[in-house]
Amino acid sequence: MHPLSAPLRLREVELRNRLGLPAMSTYQAVPGYLPDARWHLPHYLTRSIGMGLVIVEATAVAPEGLATPHDLGLWNDEQAKALTALVDVIVDQGAVPGIQLSHAGRKASRSRPWGPDGDAPLAETNGGWQPLGPSPLPFADGYRTPAPMTPTHIEKAVGQFAAASALAAEAGFRLLELHAGHGRLLHSFLSPIANQRTDDYGGDFTGRTRLLRQVVRAVRTTWPSELPLVVRLSVRDFLAGGWTLEDTVRLAPLLADDGADLIDCTSGGIARPEARPTGPAWQAPYAHAVRGETGVPTAAVGKITTLEQAEKLLAEDCCDLVLMGRALLVDPMLPARHDHSLAPAPYQRALATTTTGPADGHLPPEL
Repeated sequence: MHPLSAPLRLREVELRNRLGLPAMSTYQAVPGYLPDARWHLPHYLTRSIGMGLVIVEATAVAPEGLATPHDLGLWNDEQAKALTALVDVIVDQGAVPGIQLSHAGRKASRSRPWGPDGDAPLAETNGGWQPLGPSPLPFADGYRTPAPMTPTHIEKAVGQFAAASALAAEAGFRLLELHAGHGRLLHSFLSPIANQRTDDYGGDFTGRTRLLRQVVRAVRTTWPSELPLVVRLSVRDFLAGGWTLEDTVRLAPLLADDGADLIDCTSGGIARPEARPTGPAWQAPYAHAVRGETGVPTAAVGKITTLEQAEKLLAEDCCDLVLMGRALLVDPMLPARHDHSLAPAPYQRALATTTTGPADGHLPPEL
């Protein structure tokens, strides 16, 4: 069996292969921060074809944790019930349904990325709200200064993550990811760029990692013990004096002790402006380093655009799981073209008569 076709077992959940769709915000929620059946159902159905795992986009654990007014939310029973429809279409295609829980922190109260005022801070007079953060340091010029979180705010946020994880289980999700990257709340506490506190939640490594570790432990009390918990980490900042890969290597085993089963290795996003490198599979070395130095399972993500790239990363023991985002947004049939048996029955004949071989090379028919 080739590496990409091999099942992956995390606790009591088995992915049929090692290809996953990462959480990618679509900013299409309807009033109530609910999924839009006209958008989200076909979006997730088609992108579940042939996949081992599909992670539903960043879903806020509280109103103040929304990044934009168009995010999904998960803090009440109505939202959990609505999300079961997404679980159903993912499961119907044979993929494991996951969801990413998020608190936007100091990146909250923004417009969605497109349009004339895309990805801009929203004033309260324009439907915005007060962002929260570890310290009164704005994400970028022009952004609102976050209110520094008090111990009461912090305790409340920990509880919000735990409550949302219970709702996610009720909705039927089988994998949970905590977003601790890209400048959102949990990342902002980790990074000295955003966290200049002098209390128990700032200062040294132990202080700055305290909130994330508390969230992981709290979620483990409400998320079923047989289901896997993933943490998406920005494994390094690209600003001097920020969070480093060495910090991540130190943190990963602690998170595993707290109950995390895999680290989804992304990077950057703590502040703007920020210059990041790029290129094919450019973040995969981070997944390799964390896995190799700690033994904690990892996922690689970032400009992995072909199944050949994914196969190579797994064959070289770079990671345990490959997350492919943008390529599957534009070509959701990519896995099924390589293994027709992964396609819905009505598509299989069409694939057999129109596909002469892998579009980009040499993968075996298994995937």
